Parts: sequence; structure tokens; C-alpha cells
Amino acid sequence: MQCMTALAVNSENCDVADIEDVRTLPLVSTDQGARGGESTATRRERKEKTRQSLLAAALDLLADRGFASLSLREVAKRAGIVPTAFYRHFASMDELGVALVEESMRTLRTMIRSARTDPSDEAFGGIIRVSVRTLHRHVRAHEDHFRFLTRERYGGTGPVARAVAMELRLFSSELAVDLARFEFLREWSTEDLHMMADLIVTSMQATVLDLLEVRPGDGATDEAIVKTAEKRLRLIVLGVANWQSKHSPASDREHPRLV
Repeated sequence: MQCMTALAVNSENCDVADIEDVRTLPLVSTDQGARGGESTATRRERKEKTRQSLLAAALDLLADRGFASLSLREVAKRAGIVPTAFYRHFASMDELGVALVEESMRTLRTMIRSARTDPSDEAFGGIIRVSVRTLHRHVRAHEDHFRFLTRERYGGTGPVARAVAMELRLFSSELAVDLARFEFLREWSTEDLHMMADLIVTSMQATVLDLLEVRPGDGATDEAIVKTAEKRLRLIVLGVANWQSKHSPASDREHPRLV
């Protein structure tokens, strides 16, 4: 060991036998490297678990306050880590907030889209019913997520509020693409399809607000809100039959054709 230290300073102090001994050291660590591969996977899992703990801690702290009032130290303490360890998972609090937005919207978009798989005219009424009830179940199962999204949508600022707005635009754009698959909407202009999608998304946001204002467990009130939500969407669809959509070259340049 002394010779190893000396080798880093002056190799002339070590004889050939000592040098040969030093060269064998990497062979000794080969098995440790294999075990290191396993520990890397474990570290990756542990890192993801800590990341999820930070997201859950932030969401818990946001139950009755805005994201801007949240501090890194509070989140780290609630997650059970030291503040400096936070930066191993997020570059800033804003990045954590954006991740929360994406996580909150991802599952909802997937669930709602699964309700729009049948592009037939006859299925439209069923799609409205299934979509509204899917939204209702998701809001009740993830109220903390929706309170956070709603609060940041209407009262937030900065990157997190912009992320919410962007996710809602994405939601609306995906809906516009799906609407274009319905036979009776195929001649609609892209601009009008986006306008209809925006109306539907706005109606769904109103339903979320209605649900969040009611105490969970009030089944009768929930059912009334769901029925009202279905009526709102049916009114939008009833207007579709009388709307004369005309293609505009300018609007098609602004919004590429969806079909």
C-alpha cells in the first residue's frame, strides 16, 4: 500500500514486482463492478421513489395554498430528505411544479381519449355519457391534483400556470383531431373543429369546478352535476347540426388540416 502511494509520486521508489502487484488491482475489482451494476439499478429505483415522494409531498402541502407560496425546504422536509438532495431530482421548484402538472393531466387525457374510440354518429351520445362519467370518477379519485390544477389555472403565475394552459391546449388539440373523424364533421374547417373542441374543454372545466365545490360523498349532488355536464355537451352537439362550416384558406394555413 505504501508503494502504491509512492507510485503516484515517484515510480522510481517501486521495484518491478511491486508494479506487477499494482497492475493486478483492477482484476480484484471486477466482481465489485458487476455488483455495482446491480446497485445502479437499485439506486435508479431509489431515485425514482424519492422523486415521487417529492411530488407527493408538494401536492400534500398544496391542499389549501398556491404553488408560489411553497418553499423547497418545506417540500424536502415533508419528503424526508435534506434540501440539497432536492437538486438530484429537480433543477428548481418550477420544474417540480411543471412535473406535477404533467402527471396530473397525463392519465386524464388517456382515460378521456379511450372513451372516444368509436367515430360513428350513433356513438356520439354514448361518448358524451362515458366521457363525463370518466371525468367524474377521475376528479373524485384525484381531487388534490385537480385542486392544484384549478388553482394554478386561474390564480397562478409563471412556468407552472403556463404549463397548465399548455396542457389544456394539448387536450383541446387532441380532441379536435378526434372530432374530425366523425362523418358529419369531416367537412368542417380546422378552425371550427378547434373552436368546438375549446367549447367542450371549457364545459369540462366548469364540471370540474362544480365537483370540487361539493363535499365528497354527496352522491345525489354529484349525480346532478354529472347530468348537468351531459346536458351542456349535448347542447354544444345540437348546435353542430345547424352550423355551416366553410373552409378558409387563411385558417387552414394557421391550423393544418386534421383529416
